[in-house]
Amino acid sequence: MIVMIRECEEHGYYRDEECPTCGERGKFIMSDEEMVNLGKTTAGLLRHFSDKYGLEMDERGWVDKEHYVKALRNRQKRFHWLRGYHLEALIATDKKGRYQMEGNHVRATYGHSLDVDLDLPTDDIPEKLYIPTTEKEAELLLEGGIKPSDRTYIHLSEDYDSAVGAGVVRTENPVILKVDSKKAVEEGETIMRAGKGVYITKRVEPEYLSINDKQPTEEELEGYEKEKLIRESK
Repeated sequence: MIVMIRECEEHGYYRDEECPTCGERGKFIMSDEEMVNLGKTTAGLLRHFSDKYGLEMDERGWVDKEHYVKALRNRQKRFHWLRGYHLEALIATDKKGRYQMEGNHVRATYGHSLDVDLDLPTDDIPEKLYIPTTEKEAELLLEGGIKPSDRTYIHLSEDYDSAVGAGVVRTENPVILKVDSKKAVEEGETIMRAGKGVYITKRVEPEYLSINDKQPTEEELEGYEKEKLIRESK
């Protein structure tokens, strides 16, 4: 399935042939290939290597939007067409909420290996959150808690299914841990809302962790693996 970004005059940007609200065929913004390339590059720059493109990032992870667009156009010929509205369209239609734009600045909402101090919302945190791990690491985490390894923050999933989906990217047989986020917040821990269904924190103490009652079956894992292969083939 080919997905592109278009813009409806009345309802804004969307990823489809026709506006999902009114059915109008809006203005073409980006092709599927352009969208994928821009998304991957944006994730990399805003999460990991903004300095390689000469971009200044503040302590909250923000970079200037116009500087960002110019940097991509100057460094990569494949982005010669890029303008500010293309980046706006990518961010507005990203289903995972991986990016944020405020005024003339943009940033990633999670996934950083860069040292950033994000100031995302801390309200409306679910009472339970979930995180996948491996069979080998599960016992160690239950005893010692969780700290970030290759990322600045720990990423928690809003529900069991999302945790399984994140887990199969890392291991064939993920173990799902449950986080008592209600207790953690009540006892002074900071958990922030990042992308859609994604929550981040600096540490999860062992007293807030337990093995989730439900664990993925072979059938479930096969289904996630098939979805993964389909996404990678697009």
